[in-house]
Amino acid sequence: MSGKINVTRSSMPAFEEYTEEIKDMWDSHWLTNMGVKHVQLQRELERYLDVEHIDLLTNGHMALELSLQAYHLKGEVITTPFTFVSTTHAIVRSGLKPVFCDINTVDFTMDTDLLESLITEDTCAIMPVHVYGNVCNIDEIERIAKKHNLVVIYDAAHTFGVKYKGRGVGSYGDISCFSFHATKVFNTIEGGAVCFNDAHQEIGDRIARLKDFGIVDAEEVDEIGPNAKMNEYCAAMGLCNLRHVDEEIAKRKAVNDRYRMHLEGVEGLTLNPVQKDVVPNYAYFPVFFDQEKFGASRDEVFAALARQGIGARKYFYPITTAFKCYKDIFDPNDTPIAYKMSYQVLTLPMYADLSMEDVDRICEAVLSCRK
Repeated sequence: MSGKINVTRSSMPAFEEYTEEIKDMWDSHWLTNMGVKHVQLQRELERYLDVEHIDLLTNGHMALELSLQAYHLKGEVITTPFTFVSTTHAIVRSGLKPVFCDINTVDFTMDTDLLESLITEDTCAIMPVHVYGNVCNIDEIERIAKKHNLVVIYDAAHTFGVKYKGRGVGSYGDISCFSFHATKVFNTIEGGAVCFNDAHQEIGDRIARLKDFGIVDAEEVDEIGPNAKMNEYCAAMGLCNLRHVDEEIAKRKAVNDRYRMHLEGVEGLTLNPVQKDVVPNYAYFPVFFDQEKFGASRDEVFAALARQGIGARKYFYPITTAFKCYKDIFDPNDTPIAYKMSYQVLTLPMYADLSMEDVDRICEAVLSCRK
């Protein structure tokens, strides 16, 4: 049997490229506090992502938290439980109440047909999540938000480099938040960012202060903020990886296409949709298993893959409302589609260096589970 196949693998530049990038730091001794690398990466990401302004943070979670806090929001934030737990935690840790909207069965994002019915006099914001690289129903979300004067903060952790209707996906909403975690399409080892336009410059300035303890200058602190600054080593990794990200996405597309060659049209399997007006990034390859039609459950397939040394991930499972920390606070049955699909989904290995032979092996293992 061939070697173990991990579910993901971090993209990294050549060792020599990274060491060359960080070499001048031994002259400057500037390692953090918005140094040269930090500023350069901001500017290059603004161009690449087609957004007016970016601020870099220590991770994507702090991007969510500080965006919420910068607006001084109070009350309820409508979001989805079909996400990484960070989304829900950010709302709760900001002193706000998450209200959960179910997802649709097509692209697994917030079901906008249900959104308006969840708005109350206490609703202050909407935090939709772009899932697996799939883009939310942006047009409808923004129509509803404008009608009810609500802030829109997108959790765009899965959509680095994605375009919608010719624009970078980070240019939508009041704020869009990215994660640059090591497992993402683009990484800075650990890192994240907030994107905003000129109309929200005041909020951007507030986030910039919040990420540095709320410091205005040497003698003035006007906000209660954490230390959420990206350091120069992470920014340097980002500069290197950004040079190669288009090539990485192209390789991911080849992996995606190979998976589809084997799995598309198989009864009982639901794959990611091909969305209209979207340029995708092939961040993940989720498969939803209908046990009755496929002949095996998600958990049976997961176990079979593990026996053959193939890593897969039940992502997202559980939904955030089903975690122990939220027991007796939220009810996962309130979002029945998300709850059901969390028991069906498996994300298969996806990264740029995954070989076609390994994709074939993974698909063979999946399809061998049919009864």
